[in-house]
This record gives sequence, structure tokens and C-alpha cells, in this order.
Amino acid sequence: MPETSTTASQSLFKDLSAGLVVFLVALPLCLGVALASNAPLFAGILAGVIGGILVGALSGSHTSVSGCSPALAAIVVAQIVKLGSFEVFLLALMLAGVLQIILGISRAGFLAAFFPSSVIKGLLAAVGVLLVLKQIPHVMGHDPDPEGEMSFEQPDHQNTFSELWSTLFDIQPGAALVGVLSIVLMVCWDRSKVLKNSGIPAALAVVVLGLVIQLLLQQVGGSWAIGASHLVQVPVAKDLGAFVGFLQFPNFSALTNSAVYGAAGTIAIVATLETLLNLGAVDKIDPQQRNSPPNRELIAQGIGNVAAGLIGGLPITSVIVRGSVNINAGARTKLSAIFHGILLLGCVVLIPGVLNQVPLASLGAILLVTGLKLASPDLIKQMWADGWKQFLPFVITVLAIVLTDLLSGILIGLAVSIGFILRSNMRRPLRKFMEQHITGDVLRIELANQVSFFSRGRLEESLHSVPEGGHILLDARSTDYIDADILGLIHDFQHKTAKARGVQLSMVGFKDKYPLIEDRIEFLDYSSREVQSSLTPERVLEIFKEGNERFREGRHLTRDIGRLVDATSAGQFPMAVVLNCIDSRTPAELVFDLSLGDIFSVRIAGNVAHDKVLGSMEYGCAVAGAKMILVMGHTSCGAVNAAVDLICSNQTAAEATGCVNLDSLVTEIQQSVDLSTCKRGSAWLPGEKAAYSNEVSRRNVLRTMRMITERSSTLAGLVQAGKLMLVGALYDIQTGMVSFFQTQGSGSSLSIPTVEAV
Repeated sequence: MPETSTTASQSLFKDLSAGLVVFLVALPLCLGVALASNAPLFAGILAGVIGGILVGALSGSHTSVSGCSPALAAIVVAQIVKLGSFEVFLLALMLAGVLQIILGISRAGFLAAFFPSSVIKGLLAAVGVLLVLKQIPHVMGHDPDPEGEMSFEQPDHQNTFSELWSTLFDIQPGAALVGVLSIVLMVCWDRSKVLKNSGIPAALAVVVLGLVIQLLLQQVGGSWAIGASHLVQVPVAKDLGAFVGFLQFPNFSALTNSAVYGAAGTIAIVATLETLLNLGAVDKIDPQQRNSPPNRELIAQGIGNVAAGLIGGLPITSVIVRGSVNINAGARTKLSAIFHGILLLGCVVLIPGVLNQVPLASLGAILLVTGLKLASPDLIKQMWADGWKQFLPFVITVLAIVLTDLLSGILIGLAVSIGFILRSNMRRPLRKFMEQHITGDVLRIELANQVSFFSRGRLEESLHSVPEGGHILLDARSTDYIDADILGLIHDFQHKTAKARGVQLSMVGFKDKYPLIEDRIEFLDYSSREVQSSLTPERVLEIFKEGNERFREGRHLTRDIGRLVDATSAGQFPMAVVLNCIDSRTPAELVFDLSLGDIFSVRIAGNVAHDKVLGSMEYGCAVAGAKMILVMGHTSCGAVNAAVDLICSNQTAAEATGCVNLDSLVTEIQQSVDLSTCKRGSAWLPGEKAAYSNEVSRRNVLRTMRMITERSSTLAGLVQAGKLMLVGALYDIQTGMVSFFQTQGSGSSLSIPTVEAV
């Protein structure tokens, strides 16, 4: 219980301290955005208060912080001019909030899933670059922005770079000292384990340091004193009545003005897109990797914008700078966002004088270091490692946002990403595999998940590339959508082109989704009477080798199990008899990628040739017509390991296990063990026992082959006549590879392997 209490108190402290840092960063941003929007300065503060307290309380995000958005400044300016007054604009903002609530209730938050990660990461990096560019002048004491404006997302690029140049010739020494020491403190704080684990955010320490140095420099005076233009400037409300006097209300008489609804739609769309994108970006840098519910966020933002419209605030969205500062300051829950809003509300009434002593250089240092973290070299290296299809949209998004504005940059980045997706669909609308079925090669064309008309050219080329007499399998099992033009192409090829050129066309995966096309397999993918009679033992062995290769590579042949059940219900014509162990990891049909009805599978522990086993194999070969017997052992065989342990310790199976019928199996396997090489327990070197047992498994296979020909004159005669091939193999349970190491028969004279000592 005390531990839980301590953890809760630590979390509370981190949230409150992070809220204080976000408040200090948000305050000049609120003023700057209001100034850039040609709106009353108090409207920016009010948007921050509503975004922090109201939206923060309703939001499901733990780290996102809402307030007035710099990205909407240009839209606000244009709409105020178009609508004629700020009061009419407030009406449009209120209606935009209603639209956002409707979007949230309609679960439109799913749109967030359609933003590529390259665009989101590009947004983060671009904001980082802009933070660095715009805060360098503030850090060095060059503060040309009136009222301490620190906006950065709607930059005048000529002014931005001219300010950077002017900074070299217009440095305020006191502010520059604060800025440089603040950056040094933040860097050292992150690198010092003691400071980092102290529980005090670096950003809070920077603000306190800046305030102390500023007060000391006031005593020094002269050029070192930091002037009012380099400090935070908060509107002063002497009492609560003055505060209420700052409020403005919407002009409801403008409800008949159609332009109001157009403005509301514009604000709602832009604010929704920015919120969803910023929400995803903040979640990506959350150390706890929590997911924020987008639909709840839209409802919360909508309620916030309705409130802002009713009492005179600016449009509210999730703001990535505040969210990233919040995370870097150590916030744990949304309490930090709420607390930052409470501080914004209280500052204009209670402590404007204290806040107006904080140097802008301190806040600029916090934002600059935050920007360096967002646009870190590690992020660029990661995007480069992901390939140019991720790197190029990322870079274009960064450049577009830096050179235009946030919304335009995002749309440009999104367009580039969509272009890559379309190009990929045009270049790789399908995949082609040559499948080697029993009756011949089949070209399997696997369609993509979405097959649009862009894929027509590639599909048509693939269909016409098959020579006369060839066979095509169109596989739509992974496809959710096929364009009508593609369906028409397939239908025409099936009923006209394929027949004219003697090409067989099979289809699978279309089912009931496309009435023009029905699933149909035209090739044989199982051993029928005709297939069995046409196969030679050598060809059966090749089929097994090819199947094991497919099994290892994970490219199984396409089969319709329902059709196979129907087809094999009339009879069975196996290619081979497989004698293998009962081990659960060695099913022959899977290991050799075989079909229903292809083999007779005889499974017995240790793959030994008992009389009943021989009877089953005789039936499979002499009566059912199998062309090959495969005796397959495997590595790490439990039966072989037990046989080795028992013979080396001079015990019977019944004595060691209590299994009274196991001795006959174990005794058979032990014929392949040389007693002179046995060791007991700890006498085995590491890995020696496993290698020894695997060698016994191999020799046990050879001995079983010898027993088959010695104990069954029927099978020996078929091998002698070249009608049957006897093959030995060992399956490696770790790699999935089958090693074929002994064959008998196939028209040659009978060769019976001997078993040498291990």
C-alpha cells in the first residue's frame, strides 16, 4: 500500500510539473496565434484554457494537449475577413464544433488509420525543424515578434531566414546568456542519471534558472538587463470583472448567412484532420505507447470548439508542440493538460506580474531542444533504413511543411504516399508462381487484396504469356475487391481466348462474390488411377523431393480440400507407402506437401518393420499399386533415445516405464546399437548423446529397409522387378529438411544394405 501511494504521489508531481512547463510554453503561443489570426489576444488565452480544462477532461488521450492551433491562423484570418466580424466568425466556430461532435458520434475517427506512418513521422520532424528555426532568434535575444509571439507553424519563410541572419548582428547579451545556459542545462540534465532520476523535469529547472538569472541581471543593469520585449507579456486583468469583460459572444442573427456554414465546414474539416494527425503523432512518442481513442477525441474537440465559439475563443485542436513538450516534461496522465489550462486561467487574474518576468529565451531553449528531439538524426536513419518508398514521402512531407504550412504539407505528403501506393499496385498487382503438380506445371497467378483497373495491363500480359496447352490458376483467395474491368477481362479470357489458344484456366477464391465467375479446378492435384499408372518410381521420388522443398520454403500447392474429398471418395490410388514414426512432428502429408489420397501412411514408434506393418505395406504396393516405399526416421526420436538409454543401462522398457508392450519395439531398434560404444548418463559429452542417437536413427532406417526385403518376398520381388523403389530418409525436425540416403530397386538389381556398428 505505501508503495502504491508513493507511485501515485510521484505521478501527481510529474503531471503537475509537466503542466507548469506546458503552460509556460503555451502562454506565448496562445498570444502569438491570436496575433497572427488578427483576433483579440485574449481569444488565444481563452482557447488554451478551454483546450486544457474542458477538452483535457473529456479527451481519452493521456498525453495530447489542446489549444489554439497555429496551423489554423491563416484560415481564421481569411474567414474573419469573409464573414465581416469576429462575432460572426464565433458563430461559424460554434457550428464547426457541432459538426465535429457529429463526426465523432459517427465514428469518423477511423480516418486516422489511413495516414501513412511516413507522413506522421514527417510531421514530427518538420515541426522539430520549424521549432529550431523559429526559436534560435528567441534563444539569442532577438525578439522581433510583438507581444512575445512564438508562432512557428505558419512561417513567413523570408522573415524566418532573415531573422536568423539578423540574429548574428542583434544579440541581447542578457537574453543570450539565459538561452545558452538553458540549453546547456537541458543537455546536461538528460545526460546525468542523478538529475534525470530526480523527478524534476529539465524544462521546469530551465524556467526557474531563467527567472533567477533575469532578476540578477536586472540588478546588474546596463546592456545585460533583459528588457520587456524579451519577456513574456500577459494581458493583465485586475479582477474577475475585468476578466469577464474580455469575453465576446457569437452573432446568432448571422444564422441566415450561407457563408457561415461554408466557414464552419472548412474549420471542422481542417481542425479534424489536424487533430487526428497530431493525436497519432503524439501517441507515437508516448513512452508508454498508449493509444488514444480518436472518436472520443473528436467529440471532446467538438465540445471545446462549441464552448470557444460561445465565449470568444479561437479554434481548438490537438497541438503537437504542446503534446511533445508535455511528454518530454514527464507527464503521466491527462492531469497535466488540465493543470496547464487551470494555470492559463489563473495567470491573467492572479500572477501576470510574475509570469511577465520569465525570459522568452528560456522558453525558446525548451522548444529548441524539443525540436532537436523531434527531428533527431536517429529518426532520419530509421526512415532511410526503411527504404526509399518510406524515406521519400517522409522527406517531402518535411520540406512541404517547412516551406508552406502544416496542412498543405500534410496533404502534399499524403498525396506522395498515395502515389507510391498506386504505383505499387500498378507494378505489383499480382504474384506469379510455377506450381509443379502431379500432372504437370500450373502457373498460379495470385491476385492482390485490391485489384483496380490499374492492374489490367499486368494481368492481361500474364494471361497471354502462357503458351498453348499451358495451364493457369487464378487465385483470388486473398482478394477483397476486384474491379469490374478486371472481372470482364477474366470472363472474356475464360470463354474466348483460353479456348481459342488451348489454354486451361482454373479459378479459386472467387466463390459467390462475383457472379460472372465460379471456382473451378481443371487440373489433377491428387493421385488418380490414371496418374498412378503413368508414374514411375523415379518420378515419385522426385515428387517427394519437390514437395519437401516447397514445405521448407512455405509455398504449398493450391488445393481445394472439398473437391479432393469428393474425388477420392470413389477410390484411392496411392503413389507411395510411407513408413515413419508416430512422432507428432513428422506427418508425411505435410512434410512432402502431398494431397489427400496420395500415400498410404504407416506410422509406428521407431518406424520398425513388424509383421502387421509388412502386411499393410504389401497391400499398399501389391494390391493398391504404390510405386515407392519410403522408410523415414527423424532426428531427436524419442523411441530411439529410449532404446539407447535402456540398452546402455541394461534395463527393459517394462522395468523403466511400466509399458508392458513396449519391449518388442525397443528391442527392434536396439539391433542398430553397438553395445561397445554405449555410455551412461553423465559419461556423454555435451551434444554427443544427441548426435549418437541421430546416427542410430539413420542406421535403424537402413536396418528396417533390409528387414522389409528379408521378411517380405512379395515386396522384395516387386523391388527386384523394378516395379517398386525402396527409399530411406531422415527428417530433421529443426530445419524441416528430408535427407534421402539409400535407394533400392527402380529396375536395377536388388541391393540390400547392411548395418555396420555405430
